[in-house]
Amino acid sequence: MKLKPLADRVLVRRLEVEEKTVGGIIIPDSAKEKPLKGEVVAAGPGKLDDNGSRIALGVEEGDAVLFAKYAGTEISIEGVDHLIMREDDILAVVS
Repeated sequence: MKLKPLADRVLVRRLEVEEKTVGGIIIPDSAKEKPLKGEVVAAGPGKLDDNGSRIALGVEEGDAVLFAKYAGTEISIEGVDHLIMREDDILAVVS
């Protein structure tokens, strides 16, 4: 399935976090928090300003990003969990 986000929305795939602590303790799934880091899979064209001009997004496909804890809407694409969120929900691009 191919998804193309609209306006200023982006499709983000969560990146998995370590299952062990620094001390070697394995963290069970029930105690894990969902990761707040992901990779941009697809990005919309940007939103329109008052004059009808398109404002380009600050992220592009392949960027690693940090986002807010409750950002976006969770969807499953071919068994892989993704988020669709507005560009405003992205806090930073990780380089």
